[in-house]
Amino acid sequence: MSSLWPRIEPLLARVAKPARYIGMERGALRPDHHPGAVAWLLVYPDTYEIGLPNQGLQILYEILNERDDAVAERAYAPWVDMEAEMRAAGVPLFSVDGHRPAASFDVVAFNLSAELVYTNVLNCLDLGGVPVRAEARGDDDPLVLAGGHCSFNPEPLAAFVDAFVIGDGEEAVGRITELLADWRARGRPGGRAGVLGALAEVPGVYVPSCYEAVYDGGRLVEVRPRRPGVPERVEKATIADLAAWPYPRRQLVPLIEVVHDRLNVEVFRGCTRGCRFCQAGMITRPVRERPAEQVRAMIAEGLARTGYEEVALTSLSTADYSGIEGLVGDVIAAGADGGCVSVSLPSLRVDAFTVEVASQIQRARRTGLTFAPEAGTWRLRQVINKLVTEADLYAAVEAAYSQGWRRVKLYFLTGLPTETDEDTLGIAELARQVVAIGRRYHRSAAATVSLGGFVPKPHTPFQWFGQASVAELGRRIGLVREALHRSGAQLRWHDPAASFAEGIASRGDRRIGPVIERVWRAGGTFQEWSERFDLGLWLQAMADEGLDPDWYVTRHREPDETLPWDHIGAGLHKEFLWQDFQAALAAHGLPDCRWTPCYDCGVCTGYALEHVVASPVPPAGGSQGTGQDLSRGGERPAAVPVGLGPTRSPAA
Repeated sequence: MSSLWPRIEPLLARVAKPARYIGMERGALRPDHHPGAVAWLLVYPDTYEIGLPNQGLQILYEILNERDDAVAERAYAPWVDMEAEMRAAGVPLFSVDGHRPAASFDVVAFNLSAELVYTNVLNCLDLGGVPVRAEARGDDDPLVLAGGHCSFNPEPLAAFVDAFVIGDGEEAVGRITELLADWRARGRPGGRAGVLGALAEVPGVYVPSCYEAVYDGGRLVEVRPRRPGVPERVEKATIADLAAWPYPRRQLVPLIEVVHDRLNVEVFRGCTRGCRFCQAGMITRPVRERPAEQVRAMIAEGLARTGYEEVALTSLSTADYSGIEGLVGDVIAAGADGGCVSVSLPSLRVDAFTVEVASQIQRARRTGLTFAPEAGTWRLRQVINKLVTEADLYAAVEAAYSQGWRRVKLYFLTGLPTETDEDTLGIAELARQVVAIGRRYHRSAAATVSLGGFVPKPHTPFQWFGQASVAELGRRIGLVREALHRSGAQLRWHDPAASFAEGIASRGDRRIGPVIERVWRAGGTFQEWSERFDLGLWLQAMADEGLDPDWYVTRHREPDETLPWDHIGAGLHKEFLWQDFQAALAAHGLPDCRWTPCYDCGVCTGYALEHVVASPVPPAGGSQGTGQDLSRGGERPAAVPVGLGPTRSPAA
């Protein structure tokens, strides 16, 4: 593989942020490509600033490069100015480590963290000289793989991706590497079709070409195997012991400012809080905590190597980590001699943030605090199973303001199932009360309310629910905006039109693939960027394909309907999800299953796994840590939409 650098360097003076494309970061590797190594190009289909901090990509980058039979390099989606220069000069997509062309790698693998990057996936393939459609690729073209949370509904990208890794990738990439190395050593028997058939038998790997989608009158009937030997249902890959994978060991330190520019250490994976809107919490079960001593070692070694003065303890709900107060205190105390070390907890639960945690954090530089009540009233928080009370929220923000913070951020969703205007206006009321608490400590105290449009996601109890329309989301945002006028709280919101397009991409079947391709061919790249997003492209593409966007987005699913992702196993029984949906409509909340009897969701029993905690002691306080039944009443709220109350359950 020859380097494209002599052709790339002249382009850099003509684009913004040329450091996006040069590599050479601290921690970067220059792997030695040799005939016995399977060459992976790991691509994050967004800009360098967004993609570089991604822990999933960095973990696989290190794991693959530690193997004797693999090498791995990285690539990111070039911004529109660089893309134009590259196309004009005939320069293909390249790796930032060795500046090698994408098409020269054996595997081009994408991290799918958000649905609106799908058009960027196609653009990266085309820019790299790889045929966009899988059916057009020959034996000499790279295999195109994808993984990440979005792969739990792979169907919208089925025409473009050769194979998806469902679930954790640490062990799966090793199995895939061994299979590819053996296939090459045996003379590539069966060609591309042969290796794809073999990949379909690897646990956690879904190969779309080995399956066919069957429709009847416009409705999906099933997605079934087209060849013997492949499973009818592809179950996710799950690593049982996070301690066995202490990565990244060499976190990359960028040359330019990026999002989350700090040392990131994953303290646990999985979540059992059971928030019904949260796909990540559902598909990553069970909880697997990293041992506290390993966390401390990773922090100490990472700070020493990177020079960072801030460490983020990452997970879906970091404050739930057992012994979090002692861990935060130890990290800050350890940095006292060598300089101030601040600790960031990016995912804070309102009911797990205490004065002790706040006082520990404020001993160093105070980082931003974001709390996520998600809904404006206790009734609606029971519906979504975010069982934090107003008292929980007020205690958390008082802990913050009392320890010197002057601003906190509050995150909410609108468009949630059964939401009424009273629930929506409750968001503004909570924000006003938070500001009032803050001003007891600081006259300038304020709050920022971030409001997102709810998108029902696959493998969640709300997967049957119809999404609110663009107009309805806009109306609800308007209610909050008006209610917060001159309140001391600033409102920011996600574009309802972008939420609608996200609904198309996240809930679609294989018929959405041509829609994504049309949007891309019409110039619709970087659709997750507000200045580039264009709903008109999506609606026109749907019309051109003869598809009704409301049928995909705002329609409530029938209880016995085949969903496009039913053949992908997240470990959750479909009947469990349905029963949890019914509990939601009745506003019944369920406590965290780590500290209560098993709800038989299917993950632990089906995969022979258990929750792994560093300290098996229930958290003190907190409405979901008590093990109490917090449901209230058994009658379905009057706001339940028509057609969402059938008594029969879906096919398991």
